[in-house]
Amino acid sequence: MSATLQPLTASTLTLSPADVEREIERIASTLRAQLDGPLRRRGLVVAMSGGVDSSTCAALAVRAVGASRVFGLFLPEHDSDPISLELSTRLAKQLGIQYTTEDIAPILEAAGCYARRDEAVRQVLPEFGDGWRFKIVLPGDRLNSNHLNFYSIVAESPSGERVTRRLTPDAYRQVVAATNFKQRTRKMMEYYHADRLHYAVLGTPNRLEYDQGFFVKGGDGLADVKPIAHLYKTQVYQLAAALGVSTDVTGRPPTTDTYSLPQSQEEFYFALPTALMDQVLYAHDRGLDAAMAAAEIGLTEAQVERAYRDIEQKRSTTRYLHLSPLLVAKVASVSAGDGLARA
Repeated sequence: MSATLQPLTASTLTLSPADVEREIERIASTLRAQLDGPLRRRGLVVAMSGGVDSSTCAALAVRAVGASRVFGLFLPEHDSDPISLELSTRLAKQLGIQYTTEDIAPILEAAGCYARRDEAVRQVLPEFGDGWRFKIVLPGDRLNSNHLNFYSIVAESPSGERVTRRLTPDAYRQVVAATNFKQRTRKMMEYYHADRLHYAVLGTPNRLEYDQGFFVKGGDGLADVKPIAHLYKTQVYQLAAALGVSTDVTGRPPTTDTYSLPQSQEEFYFALPTALMDQVLYAHDRGLDAAMAAAEIGLTEAQVERAYRDIEQKRSTTRYLHLSPLLVAKVASVSAGDGLARA
C-alpha cells in the first residue's frame, strides 16, 4: 500500500483553483484537436438536461470551440421535470449558443414506450392507470445488510396515496426496456442535428457513471466524445463553478429524470450518495483495503466491503455496455480512401 496516498477526505478529490483552470483548458484543447483530427467535424451538439454534467459539458464545449459552433438540444417528454427545460434554456442563453427543443413524447408514444411500461407495472399493481405516478427503487440502507438487491415500484394514485410493490424479474426488465426508449430516442435526435450541422455528438457521463455502467447502450452511452468521463462527480462540480454554471443547476440533487415521481440516482442505482460514492470509488481505484478506506471515509469496514463488492458487481454486469460490436473475424482498419476493409 502506498504510504504517500492522500487521505480519502473530500479535499482529496478537490482540485486547487489552478488545477481546475488547467483541467478546463486541457479538456478544451483536447476537444479542439479531436474535432480537427479524428472526428473531422465543425462543432459540437450537446443534449442539455438541466443537470450539472450536461451543463458543464456545454460550457466546456463553448470554451473549446466558441458559442457559434455549439448547438444545445433540449429533449423533454411526458415524465420530464419542467425545471429541467427551464434551467437548460437559461444556461443556453447565458452561453450564447443556438438551441432548440425537441419534444420526444410523440415518438415515444408511437413506439409504445408508455404503453409497454404501464403494462409491466400492472403486472404487480393492476390498478395502475391514468393519473398515477411512479418510480422504481432499490432497498434502502444497502450498506448495512447482505440482502439481495431487488427493485420495487413506488406508485402514487391520483388521490395521493402511495403504495409499494416488489417487481418480478419479468416486470422489472420490461419497465427498464420500455423506459430505455427515452435515452435511445434522445440520441437519435442528437445525431440528426449533428449530421445536419456536420457536428459531433458530445456525451456527458462523469467517471462514476462511466465506470459503473450507469447509461443505456445506444442511448446516453453513445457519443463521439466524452470529455468528463475521467472526472469524479466532485470534480465536475468544481469545473461547473469555475465555468459559471448557475447554483440553480449545481444545487439540484442528481436525478434520473426518467420516471414521473422524482427519483434520485441513489434510489435507482448507486449504493451511496454520489459525493460519498466518489470517495469509495477513489479508494477502490487506488487499491486501499476496506479497513484503511473505512478509517479515512468514516464508514465501517463492513460497509466499505459491501460498497467494494457492489462496485465490482456493477463493473462485471455492465461490461458489455462498453464493448464494441463483436466480430467473427478480425477486420483490417480502413484509412481514408482505402475503400472496403480487407479481412
